Amino acid sequence: MMFGQVLATEFLKLRRSNVTWATLGGLSMGPLGLALFMWIVREPGRATQLGLLGTKANLSGLEATWPSFLSMMTLLVGIGGMILLSFIVAYVFGREYTEVTAKNMLALPVGRHWFVVTKLIVALAWWLVLVVAVLAEAFVIGFALGLPGFSSSMALASAGNALLAAGISYLLVPVVAWITVAGRGYMPPLGFAIAMMALGNVFGKTGWAGWFPWSIVPSMVGMVGKPQTLPAGSYVVLALTFVAGVAATIAQLRHADNSQ
Repeated sequence: MMFGQVLATEFLKLRRSNVTWATLGGLSMGPLGLALFMWIVREPGRATQLGLLGTKANLSGLEATWPSFLSMMTLLVGIGGMILLSFIVAYVFGREYTEVTAKNMLALPVGRHWFVVTKLIVALAWWLVLVVAVLAEAFVIGFALGLPGFSSSMALASAGNALLAAGISYLLVPVVAWITVAGRGYMPPLGFAIAMMALGNVFGKTGWAGWFPWSIVPSMVGMVGKPQTLPAGSYVVLALTFVAGVAATIAQLRHADNSQ
């Protein structure tokens, strides 16, 4: 009963927020940008006349096909998700401090671990809705462009890869949640997310990519080379990272002092 009440309250707070629409609008710009690239590759002459540098777009190796388009969508969801998810989690946990409501939350006769669990569930639901909406948008745009090379098996496989990348990105965010409650605001977790993206890119070019959590998504989606199949050890690393982040966040809240 307590869990359900806390969860319902968290969703109610989310429903009243305009940030959800802002994140949807921001992520939905991705498929439109990819559609522009597809058009440039397919119409280099017209793109050059408009100053869009169609010749350089062709040299980048892009193809105006469904496989290429959906592959770029997977990269967008994976890499974009690492940043956007960090923002989402920083907002869900950090708003308690910026809106000066943490004192009320910590004073309630509710196990503080429930706040962590429910906030992570809200972030997951928020992220899932965004990903599904953007994937649906991408398919609509792809059909509108008349891209060649479509098949149902390819579409299902690509959508599965995008959802897998989105899920892996989510496994990293409990660490961001911990930094948010430890830093009591938005800036520490966002700075951490940017730093981890940079380190992930560095480690992604080494043999340790499969063992550094923030290199796993870039390696999978092909940000630092060709897309790679993740070894079993990478999933173990991700699971341990998730569990450690949740445990650290719960511990941080349980020992938090009401200083507001």
